[in-house]
Amino acid sequence: MRINRSFINVYKKKNNKSGVVTQLLYGDSFKKIKKKGSWIKIENDKDRYKGFIKKDLFLINEKSTHKVFNLSAQLYKTPNVKNKIKKKISFGSKIKIKETKKGFCKFDNYWIKKKNLKKIDYKNKDIFKYAKKFLNVKYRWGGKHFTGIDCSALVQLLFNFNNKYCPRDSKDQVKFFKNEIKLKDIRKNDLIFWKGHVAIAVSKNQLIHAYGPFKKTVVMSIKETIDRIQKTANLKVICVKRIS
Repeated sequence: MRINRSFINVYKKKNNKSGVVTQLLYGDSFKKIKKKGSWIKIENDKDRYKGFIKKDLFLINEKSTHKVFNLSAQLYKTPNVKNKIKKKISFGSKIKIKETKKGFCKFDNYWIKKKNLKKIDYKNKDIFKYAKKFLNVKYRWGGKHFTGIDCSALVQLLFNFNNKYCPRDSKDQVKFFKNEIKLKDIRKNDLIFWKGHVAIAVSKNQLIHAYGPFKKTVVMSIKETIDRIQKTANLKVICVKRIS
């Protein structure tokens, strides 16, 4: 099955008070593991992450042709800017185009501007090229959407956009990436890990991360961030990993 909403929350337990562990975006596919009343235990096809979602009417999975590369993309009822609806889909959402008309593309029951899309096999040479699209996006634990995102989701989304696998949580990401380097040798696109947190180096001096204490995604000095996390959370850098 696949998601036909802008996003849905995936919960730790079959209770919406149990905490959101991740989200599925439009076009994400999943396997049903078991039904439990009004809940379904699922496994995300992308990373095999498990959790619970509310039972709903989902669509049969199909091969996507395009993906959204802007932070968000407005949807329309018809291929006309006057007929927009109260719905947007987020960066990395996947669709199958059925028709094109006047700079618009039709998928399912919606229309979207073609300029928001890249072909499904599109890749960036710089895997974190679009990281700054998320600047000032609200920090949200478990979030993967333009309305809210967490630190490890920012890393995973950019890998997934480039058709590459990446685990969902920072505790698994730190194990997945094997090439450890010294902090003094850091360069653009290296990943900096603390216990429960990850940031992306945008240069040898700066990083970008979805940062809970600031409640949004920000660019900061690497030294300032290390000092601040040490002072406020008593956490030191675990390691720095080079992704290639």
